[in-house]
Amino acid sequence: MFNPLESAPPLWHNGPVPGAFYNFPGTQRIPAANPITHTQSPVTTSTSIIAITYDKGVLIAGDLVASYGSLARYRNCPRVIEVNPNIILGAGGDYADFQYVKSFIEQKIIDEDCLDDGLKMKPKSLYCWLTRIMYQRRSKLDPFWNNLVVGGLQDGVPFLGTIDKLGTAYTDKVICTGYGAHIALPILRDALDKKTNLNLNDAKALIKRCMEVLFYRDARSFPKYQLGIIDKDDGVKIEGPLTVEENWNIAYMT
Repeated sequence: MFNPLESAPPLWHNGPVPGAFYNFPGTQRIPAANPITHTQSPVTTSTSIIAITYDKGVLIAGDLVASYGSLARYRNCPRVIEVNPNIILGAGGDYADFQYVKSFIEQKIIDEDCLDDGLKMKPKSLYCWLTRIMYQRRSKLDPFWNNLVVGGLQDGVPFLGTIDKLGTAYTDKVICTGYGAHIALPILRDALDKKTNLNLNDAKALIKRCMEVLFYRDARSFPKYQLGIIDKDDGVKIEGPLTVEENWNIAYMT
């Protein structure tokens, strides 16, 4: 057993003793029993994002609630934003992480404008950049607990892509995150199979139907939602809060 009274003298005055731990001035050794840890689960969360492309643009919708566990704690938390005249973005997952990522995006847009080259960031560029942001944090074992959906017009052509907390990314004509990937996505894909070239009114009707289904089926959803629209002719609009039409008459039949 190590006995400091019988140990060798320090290598220098107040220096390390051979065979013993030494904390250098200005540093503090972290005991192995208390390692640095990161958040292992989100705290204040939001639910599904629903997105669809149509002949002239993209729609992205998300409700306004942020839940603290099973409590609908915050009821005015917008999750669909205008990034620039070419791009809209929706986010699900941890709301604080979304606010943090949003600050990154806003600074990126400022940096792009400062170049003063007359060009605006396009949706594919933001989509690719966000895959690097999300994957970098995942590689540090400290991910942003979000699913991001990027929509916009790439040289006049509708674009829609999504990135999750692992940096996994893909593009599609319809994208749903969270519980919507199980409930709303089949509705959207079935509609596209029946009519491939949707117009704005068709797309809005589909989004409205999906938000109604999610409100009835998803315990973390809310009857008020935002709708982000980016259109080749009319530009960007964020509509809302819109209200889901509720009908609970069927409840009395059980």
